[in-house]
Amino acid sequence: MKFIKAILIILAILFMLVMGITAPISFIGFVIFLIGLVVNSQYKKRNIRFAKGSWLIAAGIISSFLLAMVFSEPAKQKQVTEPSKTEAVNKEKEAAKKAKAEKKAKAEEARVAEEKAKAEEERIAAEKAEAEKAAQEKQAAKQSQEELAKSMGLELITVGRVVDGDTFVTSDGRKVRLIGVNTPESTTRHEQYGKEASNYTVSKLNGKQIWMQKDVSETDRYGRLLRIIWFGVPTNDRDEKEIRSKMFNADLVLNGYADPSTYPPDVKYSDYFVKFAREAREANKGLWAFGSQGTTKGDLDSSSSSNGSGASTGRNPSNGSSSGKGKTSTGTESFKNCTEMRKVYPNGVPSTHPAYEARHDRDKDNWACEQ
Repeated sequence: MKFIKAILIILAILFMLVMGITAPISFIGFVIFLIGLVVNSQYKKRNIRFAKGSWLIAAGIISSFLLAMVFSEPAKQKQVTEPSKTEAVNKEKEAAKKAKAEKKAKAEEARVAEEKAKAEEERIAAEKAEAEKAAQEKQAAKQSQEELAKSMGLELITVGRVVDGDTFVTSDGRKVRLIGVNTPESTTRHEQYGKEASNYTVSKLNGKQIWMQKDVSETDRYGRLLRIIWFGVPTNDRDEKEIRSKMFNADLVLNGYADPSTYPPDVKYSDYFVKFAREAREANKGLWAFGSQGTTKGDLDSSSSSNGSGASTGRNPSNGSSSGKGKTSTGTESFKNCTEMRKVYPNGVPSTHPAYEARHDRDKDNWACEQ
């Protein structure tokens, strides 16, 4: 019996020690339990039975258990709460870090946007300045061009329609005849390569803005303006390179669409036209492909050849016959051009005169080289 009581006491003590470890405050119950054991032991030695000793032992065990149960729960909660608090702190730190990163990212975005806006403003300002500069330069160039054109007597006009290879009408109704050149006929009568010359002039001039320049004469006997035509204002109207690239009269001759045809006093560019015609003839361009006399009258015609409306057939220099109006010219009464003829016959000659040649009768009125 004593052995069993000893085992029970040991178990109770172990139990309360565990409770004390779980909740230190439960050692109060353990102390009560020990007091109960001591009291009970003292009274047994004296053979005095103290009934409350057993109660103290029971109370110690119970109080130890209750205190352990009550105060061990907060510890457990504390163990649970502490990780929760740590997690919350970590989350707060992460949130703060994230907020800081977002703030930094927004600041960077704002900086980049500001830089882009600044760069865009600078680009727009630069483009505006460049546009203004270009406009000023264009205005200055236009003003300079107008002054240069004025100094050369150039007039800017728009071509309304083309009549034939060497004649057109301006948009305001004025009829213009090109100076120094003669293209094959393609209107009232037809000469070889006349249609091609007319089509070429249409492609180059019709509806275009061009510059007109007077030489000496204002108009011919038909009231047509006599003009040199420029595609653009030349810096020097006597420079051969600019004449070749900018003058339409020269362009016709260079490409074989016209024969040079000189009528004083409008002789400013006659030497150039003759030079260009020889180049075209050597290359067999255009009307020169039909023979060395071309297909219409002009300055390069042989002085010994007979002329008439037969020029449309592409005459040969050895052919002395004429199939058109007028008489056959003789060797002694043939002139190279109207300038030479006027030295002998100042007022020209009628078709009945021995010196008459159809190639000198430019307007086909049966009177050659009239003033």
